[in-house]
Amino acid sequence: MNLTPDDIIVFSVGGVALNATIVSTWIVMALLTGGSMLITRNLRPEVPPDRWRTTLETIVLTIQGQIDEISALPDRRLLYFVGTLFLFIVMSNALMVVPGYRPPTASLSTTVALALLVLLAVPIFGIGSRGVRGYLRSYLEPNIIMLPFNIIGEASRGISLAVRLYGNVMSGAVIAAILLGIAPIFFPVVMDMLGLLTGVIQAYIFAILATVYISSATAASQVAKEQS
Repeated sequence: MNLTPDDIIVFSVGGVALNATIVSTWIVMALLTGGSMLITRNLRPEVPPDRWRTTLETIVLTIQGQIDEISALPDRRLLYFVGTLFLFIVMSNALMVVPGYRPPTASLSTTVALALLVLLAVPIFGIGSRGVRGYLRSYLEPNIIMLPFNIIGEASRGISLAVRLYGNVMSGAVIAAILLGIAPIFFPVVMDMLGLLTGVIQAYIFAILATVYISSATAASQVAKEQS
């Protein structure tokens, strides 16, 4: 039994082996991109919204509402970034109900990449909101002695994000595979439903934590603006 989709070679192109992680990632990207293009192809004020457009708008407004409850950052790019993370993880985990599909989020390489994106977004949003000096000064708070500890704390956030997502998704896939061998009819259906629910929850937690981390990097500037 393969514990990670990195070990499953789907096919080779020009001598380059493509594993299940890469193929599954491409599938998720294609579905999200193609679905968005189909839903928004008639996105004009004079065209009445259909059920797919209404569903998409509901998802976007829900994500924006969750961000507004956490962050006071008036930057639509935060919605684009966090929303993309959430939809990618949800779609990756939701497709687990498809036989033979292995979610890319069950690979540590994928979860580390997602965590690195968050770690990269934190200083980008922080510098954009507080300036270079203001953001770098936050690593010296409350005094310069805390500099190494603040750096370690920043790095540990990314590690915890990656390990949490990877551990939960991989453990669900392993349990489902074990139960499939024991009872190949009933248990897999139940585990697929539980896996789907867990996948949505993990996507939500990942997106919320990413928003919290980014918001903490911009909090000082928001307080200063409110006081002024």
